[in-house]
Amino acid sequence: MPPVFRFAPSPNGYLHLGHAYSALLNFDLARMSGGRLLLRIEDIDTARCRPEFEAAIDEDLGWLGIAWESPVRRQSEHLADYRQALEKLSAQGLIYPSFESRAEIASLVAQREAHAPWPRDPDGAPLYPGTAKLLSPDARAGLIESGVPYALRLDMTAACARCGELGWLERGAGPDGETGRVAARPEAWGDVILARKETPTSYHLAVVVDDALQGVTEVVRGQDLFHATGVHRLLQQLLGLPSPAYRHHGLIPDASGRKLSKSTASTGLRELRAEGATPADIRRLVGLA
Repeated sequence: MPPVFRFAPSPNGYLHLGHAYSALLNFDLARMSGGRLLLRIEDIDTARCRPEFEAAIDEDLGWLGIAWESPVRRQSEHLADYRQALEKLSAQGLIYPSFESRAEIASLVAQREAHAPWPRDPDGAPLYPGTAKLLSPDARAGLIESGVPYALRLDMTAACARCGELGWLERGAGPDGETGRVAARPEAWGDVILARKETPTSYHLAVVVDDALQGVTEVVRGQDLFHATGVHRLLQQLLGLPSPAYRHHGLIPDASGRKLSKSTASTGLRELRAEGATPADIRRLVGLA
C-alpha cells in the first residue's frame, strides 16, 4: 500500500510561510514516495473558523502547485466519530468532567505555588490540579444537570497505568534532536481536555481519530507538536487505533525569531503573492529546492 500523508490546517486565518513549508513538504514527500496526499480541514472551533478562510486555503495551496485527493474531510461533519471515541474511553472509566473556569484553575495553581513549584506541561502551562476527581458521581451529575459548563478530561494516571510504556517512530527530529524510536511521555501533560460541553472534541482526540479513519501512515508536522505526540500515542493505544510514523520538522520563525502566527502579515501567503512573489520564491523562502 502506498504511504498516506495529510495536511490539516484550521480555517481560522490566512496561511503563512510556516503553513506553506509544511504543506509543500507533505506534497513533496508524497510525490517522491509514490504516496497519497489528503487535505483535512480542522474546523471544530466554530467561533474562529470561517468559510472565507477555507476558500483561501484552497486558493493558496492551488497557487503553490499542491494537489490533493477528494473528498476533503471537514471535522465539523464527523462529530459522531469523536463522540464514539469519547464513549469508548468513558466505558473504560478514563474520563471525568471538571467544572472550574480558567480563572478558578489559575487561582488553585497559585495557591499551590505559594508552597512549592507546580508542574507545567511541555508548552509551559500549569497542569490541572485534579480537584474535580474528588467529586462524587451524584455531585457531578447535579452540576451537569444544572447547566454548569464543564470539560471532559482524561484521567492520565489511570490511562498510563492501563497502557504502560509507549513510543513512536520519529523520521524527523524533536526540538532536542530526538529521532528514531522515541519514548512517549504523555504524563507530562496531566489530565488533558478531550472535549467541552460546547465543543464535542479537542485537537488531541480529533487528530488521532481522523488519522486512523483516513488511513494516514505518515504524519508530517511542526516541532511544536512533537511532545503532544505522547498524548496521541496514548489515545491511539486506548482506542485500538494504528500509530503512523511521525516526521516533525523545524518551524519558520518571524523576524524576532518567534513562531509564526496567522496575524503575521509580512509572512502571509496572500500578502507575499500580492507583492509579486512566485511559488518558486516561496520554496526558496522556506528552504525547499
